[in-house]
Amino acid sequence: MKKRDLISKRVRDISPSGIRKFFDLLASMEDVISLGVGEPDFVTPWNIREAGIYSLEKGYTTYTSNYGLLELREELAHYLKARYGLDYDPQSELLITVGVSEGVDLAMRAILDPGDEILVHDPGYVSYMPCTILAGGIFVPVPTTIEDDFKVKAKDIERRITPRTKAILLGYPNNPTGAVMDREELVKIAEVAQRHNLLVISDEVYDRLVYGVEHTSLPSLPGMKERTILLSGFSKAYAMTGWRIGYAAAGEEIIEAMVKIHQYTMLCAPIMGQMAAIEALKTGGTQVEEMVAEYDKRRRIMVQGLNDIGLTCFEPRGAFYTFPSIKSTGLSSEDFAERLLLEDKVAVVPGSTFGQCGEGHVRCCYATSLAEIEEALERMGRFVKRHRSI
Repeated sequence: MKKRDLISKRVRDISPSGIRKFFDLLASMEDVISLGVGEPDFVTPWNIREAGIYSLEKGYTTYTSNYGLLELREELAHYLKARYGLDYDPQSELLITVGVSEGVDLAMRAILDPGDEILVHDPGYVSYMPCTILAGGIFVPVPTTIEDDFKVKAKDIERRITPRTKAILLGYPNNPTGAVMDREELVKIAEVAQRHNLLVISDEVYDRLVYGVEHTSLPSLPGMKERTILLSGFSKAYAMTGWRIGYAAAGEEIIEAMVKIHQYTMLCAPIMGQMAAIEALKTGGTQVEEMVAEYDKRRRIMVQGLNDIGLTCFEPRGAFYTFPSIKSTGLSSEDFAERLLLEDKVAVVPGSTFGQCGEGHVRCCYATSLAEIEEALERMGRFVKRHRSI
């Protein structure tokens, strides 16, 4: 047997994460400013960390229910009701996952049969396509453009629906573009989903990170709670990336299917992280607002700085990313990112990593200090000046 034959064709056909290539280069270099990692530069607030520490001191080191701690699910139910008017039964309609990444995987595997199609906006988060493939589904990209601020259109979704279409996946506020969907367009997408009897997976992990606009949670729209799998978590808003606590909210039948996979592959999320998440929901609101205000300040400086050096950048209204056009340099997004790293020691992520419509752009994360953002912009300005082609 050939060594290649030892590996599943599905796995062989999945490309390694394009982000990792640049972090491997980054690890071997000094004096690099990274605008690449999609991670808050804030430490988890002390009271949340203390809750995790206290849980260890009290000996909370056991498994939890496959669904997660009931107290956490009850707090989540209160949170979703207060914030979005959503009613979920904490006993049967909420599942605690190991980050939102596991939630995406569970949702895909719970609903997709081999050959089922799922419609996903392009650009989109890097795990959406691999998770579709690993679930046996068919990934159907729906193009978005900078002219529309990378907001997916209901009409573009509907024209790609076939008899094999099972679901739509939406990830807004968006990684990598920072786009936030308007309520009016989400209503149109909801009507498409209802008209064609489709499920929707709504990845809303950046829901608290919005600037000057309001985030609309998809299941809060009329008729959408029963056909939406809401995914979110604590990593971004509460600066809890390493704790790996996410959640899924959906109808009982779907959550039960997701738990069936979760119990055989992950069993449960770490109890210490769940205890910390309870504290985050109870007392972390003010700290989230403080971090969002700081991100907003950095966002405005980054957008202005990129436009000033000749990298056209629309105004992102969510998450903590900018997605400037690099077409003025004549370089591909991968060449731009690699040469910028090697020549001027600034790490960004090629837009092509996030889909074909990301080509001609790079993702720059502003979840880093203002001093580093300003220095990175200076270095990028020198790079663009050397490589400007038009």
